[in-house]
This record gives sequence, C-alpha cells and structure tokens, in this order.
Amino acid sequence: MAEATVIGGGLAGAEAAWQMARRGISVRLFEMRPHHSTGAHKTGALAELVCSNSFRAAALENAVGLLKEEMRRLDSLVMAAADQNRVPAGGGFAVDREGFSRTVEAMLASLDRMEIRRERVDRIPEGLVVVATGPLTDGALAAEIQALAGDDKLYFYDAVAPVVFRDSIDFEKAFYASRYGKGESDYINCPLSKAEYGVFYEALIGAETYPGRAFETLRFFEGCMPIEEMARRGKETVLYGPLKPVGLHDPRRDGAFHGVVQLRQDNAAATLYNLVGFQTHLLRGEQQRVFRLIPGLEQAQFARYGMMHRNTYINAPQCLLATMEAKIRPGLFFAGQLTGVEGYVESAASGLLAGINAGRRLADEEPLVFPTETGIGALAHYIAGADPENFQPMNVNFGLFPALETRIRKKREKNAALAARSLAALEAFRKGV
Repeated sequence: MAEATVIGGGLAGAEAAWQMARRGISVRLFEMRPHHSTGAHKTGALAELVCSNSFRAAALENAVGLLKEEMRRLDSLVMAAADQNRVPAGGGFAVDREGFSRTVEAMLASLDRMEIRRERVDRIPEGLVVVATGPLTDGALAAEIQALAGDDKLYFYDAVAPVVFRDSIDFEKAFYASRYGKGESDYINCPLSKAEYGVFYEALIGAETYPGRAFETLRFFEGCMPIEEMARRGKETVLYGPLKPVGLHDPRRDGAFHGVVQLRQDNAAATLYNLVGFQTHLLRGEQQRVFRLIPGLEQAQFARYGMMHRNTYINAPQCLLATMEAKIRPGLFFAGQLTGVEGYVESAASGLLAGINAGRRLADEEPLVFPTETGIGALAHYIAGADPENFQPMNVNFGLFPALETRIRKKREKNAALAARSLAALEAFRKGV
C-alpha cells in the first residue's frame, strides 16, 4: 500500500492528509502538540485557529470567497468543517473555533488509512512527505528547511487580536449592525466622536509594546499590521482601515461617526467577540488601559489578549514549483504559511494542492499545475513565480488573476466575471485530468 508522511496538523497539514487518504494512500500525520506547544497555540487540537476566527469574505465577488468555493468543489476537509461550524458574520465567513477543530479531527480520525501521531519531527524523513509545520517552525527541522531554502531571513511578525466577553460590553454605547446592511446585524459596533478618537489615538501610539528579541529585526506583514503600527503611520490611517466609520448607522442616534470599532462573534455561543483589525503587540496592561478608552469597552473583560509571534516562511520562488513540490527533491511537498501564502483559507488551499499532487506522485502520475484563472492556480503561480529577491507573503486577490478579455469598469461586475471564469476553468480542468 502507498504510504505518505504529513508533518504538521494545522489547516494545511490536515487538508493535505485528507486529500491523500481519500485517494487510497496510507497517511501518517504528525502533530507535536500537546506534548510540545508554541507561543501562539492554546490547545492541542488539530487545525487550531490561532489568530482570528474569520475566514474573511463569503461572496464569490471576493477572491477569498471564490477560493472557498473552489475548495468545496474539490472535496476540501477544511471547508466542510467550516461550513458545519459557521457563525454569524454579516458579509463575512466566521466559525466557532472549538467546533471547527473538533470537526476536522473527527473527520480525519474516521478515515481507515489515517494514523495521527502526537510526536515532534526534527528531520524530514525519506519517501513522500508533505511539510506543513506552519509559521512557528523552529529547531532542527527549521534549520533543515532553511538550508533547503537558502535564505537566512525567512520570517516576519504576525499579530493576533484580543477577544472580550460580550457581557462586559456596554450596550448603552455599543450597537449591533453590519456595514452597509450586508447580512444580519452581526457585528457589535463601538462609535467614537472626534474627541474620543483623539484621546484613544494618542494613548495607542504612546503605549508600551513587547520588545523584539535582540537577534531579530521586526518585519511586519502588511496584511496583518498591528493596530499601533498602523496608527503610527498617521492619525487618519486607521480611520481608512479597521475604524472606518462609513456604512454604519445606530438607529438610536443621528449623525455620522468619526470612527467605529467593530467586534465580531468568536464562538457559537456568542459569548466571545474579537476586536476586528486590532492585532496588537501591546503589553497586556496597556491593552486594558488603551482599549478600554473605546466607548462601550470601558469595563471590557478580556478572554484573550492580543499578541505577536514570529512567522517563518521559505523563499518559495527559489525552491518550489507551482505544484507545491520542492524543485530539488521530487516527492517532497510544502504547504501552508511556511510557503508564503497568508491566511487560513490560502493555507488550507495550498495543503489541498499539495495533497492532491503528492497522491498523484505516488500513483506515478504527473502533479497538476492548476490554471491561473483559478484562485488555487493563481496563488500557486505567485508562490512559485514571484521575484525571489523581494518575496513577500500573499493573500489571494484578483490582482493575481489574468485580466479579462473584455474590460469591465464596475469592480463588482468585474469580480463576478472573474469568479465565473474561474469556476468554469476549474470544471474544465477537472474533466481533463
């Protein structure tokens, strides 16, 4: 019987293992937690959602919404578990963290050809292997991967938003609504006047942060910028980002807001809410002091504080093909944030691609290169084909897709056309292999 090893039980590793086992391959899935943990993980569960509980946009007119639909059509474990554990998030897609992880683990454990081992792996074994150890890879395994990648600066810093208890929020000041009325009124909104924003802003940019280690240079990923770093770029910057006041209305009062902080449901019971866009590296005491300046959060009780952790990723254009296979070693695949994809959905999608192609490699079939018209293909081609001298982690976005033959000026219509073309290309591609 064909056998494969998957190192790492996060989103990408779980997805890769699922794809191979469903194709008749005997899979050994290694996850070091709970025996060895990291500074970011809180549990020993497979596919733990470390940062947010959001899978971002749901609509096909958004590239990540399209990517989710592509994955559904390819029998994605992660999307099946996400759909089963979805919680209200307006036009977004969010899940109950614990329920999601439980579902992933149960689905994997139900497979006859799946063996889950709770062991740390320090060397890449021989044979067919998918390495999906995530952005906190360290120790001997990181050194081996780093030697393969040939770069000594393969990391950036990622930040996590705090979570507060709903019953500690003051609803005399906060209100429920979704921006532009999309979906139900799923978000809790805390509006700020110009004076209140000024006080909050000065406290935020003056607050004390955790120091970086002496041997590391802080290099933030633009898509997950700590709120305090964003604020230091200018007083108006966050008002065009997570605190943008447009598209929201409180039926109890008239007039526009200067800024609005949104909180998104974080669990199925709706007892926990996370501060959207408030990834932070502030000291815990400073988080209490500064974030309680937000109207409605004066008495907020924190279920989890924001934090920042080092993310490691390889220089994928140097060492990976668009199939997620290593250029210098056939049968060795990489997946997840370790490859330079950014985001839960993108990580799982890379695991799906690695799992499919690892299965094909074992069956003596050529690995698949997905068409660039698809989200999976566009992201894989970016990972393999970006400038290796300036490689940066990337979320899926329509800028990675080939242009349409006919120019469409309206963004929503253009994106809808790109999505329709993508799904048609995916179906044609599937029929041809």
